[in-house]
Amino acid sequence: MHIVIYIAVTIATFLVMEAITWLTHKYVMHGFLWYLHADHHEPKYPHVFEKNDAFFVIFAIPSIALFYFGVNPELNILFFIGLGILFYGIAYFLVHDVLIHQRFKWFKNVKNKYLIALRKAHKVHHKHLDKEDGECFGMLLVPKKYHKQYKK
Repeated sequence: MHIVIYIAVTIATFLVMEAITWLTHKYVMHGFLWYLHADHHEPKYPHVFEKNDAFFVIFAIPSIALFYFGVNPELNILFFIGLGILFYGIAYFLVHDVLIHQRFKWFKNVKNKYLIALRKAHKVHHKHLDKEDGECFGMLLVPKKYHKQYKK
């Protein structure tokens, strides 16, 4: 029975991370930590790394802490919350850095309608070069208007 609960907690954590990402992106990255996120909105940022990459470390800290406390003194639910955060972080990297921004040229010729809509929504997010007037702050949930653009 524990395994079913642990799998459910991992999946639920992954799903909740989309809301946390939206809130964090809108109110933290486009708020008081804009100085870390601003270079991500610059066209053709000339470096391999951006200050924005610090958020990978910032978001990894809770996951690492949950792994630690999730095995001490024995395996418990905290480990699986940390696992859900880790899985979301991997998905974020693959979707945001690989698929959308093409920091690695792994998925250049995507034809999937959902992934095309996701890229379009993020492109709209990046049309704003400052921290105000942003839109499309999430990663996996794409507003319907972007799906409708690609119906054939």
